Amino acid sequence: MARRCEYGRAMRNTGAQDETGGTGTVQSVDRAVSILEFLAQHGTLGVTALAKELGVHKSTASRLVAALERRGLVEQVEERGQYRIGVGILRLAGATSARLDLVQQARPICRELAADTGDTVNLVTLDGSSALYIDQIAGASTLSSYNWVGQRIPLHATSNGKILLSELTPAEVSRLTGELTAYTDRTLTSAGAFGRELDEVRKNGFAVARDELDLGLTALAAPIRNAHGEIVASVSVSGPTFRMNERHLAELAPRVRTAAAAISMRLGLMPT
Repeated sequence: MARRCEYGRAMRNTGAQDETGGTGTVQSVDRAVSILEFLAQHGTLGVTALAKELGVHKSTASRLVAALERRGLVEQVEERGQYRIGVGILRLAGATSARLDLVQQARPICRELAADTGDTVNLVTLDGSSALYIDQIAGASTLSSYNWVGQRIPLHATSNGKILLSELTPAEVSRLTGELTAYTDRTLTSAGAFGRELDEVRKNGFAVARDELDLGLTALAAPIRNAHGEIVASVSVSGPTFRMNERHLAELAPRVRTAAAAISMRLGLMPT
């Protein structure tokens, strides 16, 4: 920590430029992160002490602390002028921890599903107004080695997205999807038609997207639920449309639903 602080002060005192060619935004971000590190190390600090640690004027430190406080990342303690790490940090850490735990719990079952079907298995969560791939297992029949992990995809044109939207209210669905963009001539772009599609997803317990995001790609997904029965993720099997015919999809549906149920149980959902 001491070496990091000395380096940071040297950079600030010499006015060294950041990677963008200026000392503005990136420098402010660096200082804000430093404040969080100082508070994590010391527990509580006042603005004067933080300014001294940063090597900046007290007014600069005050502005940075105020910005962090607005986000809930720091909070004032009973002693006036003293700050500590805020509950917003827990929210951010909790989101990361939950995703990591989901991947760990789902990985063995996803491996079994990929081995059983020969198809690519993906684990997906809702991230803002997109579906985020957080894990992928390639099956023996996989023709492409493209890694989707970390990629965000539209909700309305994918089987995973349909699952993640399936139990939300119409208003929430509309807010998250916005205008239903057409990616192929098979993409559902009518709000009415898409609403009826989600009704079928809820009824069947799985969702299918055939050539809706990319021509030649078909996927089938099922919901993963937490201990409260809420959909927190989806697991899907995908492959080329020529191989994912109606017969193959009919065979996949119970397998993917069983895998999703097994993952849900590992997350605390009681069997019904």
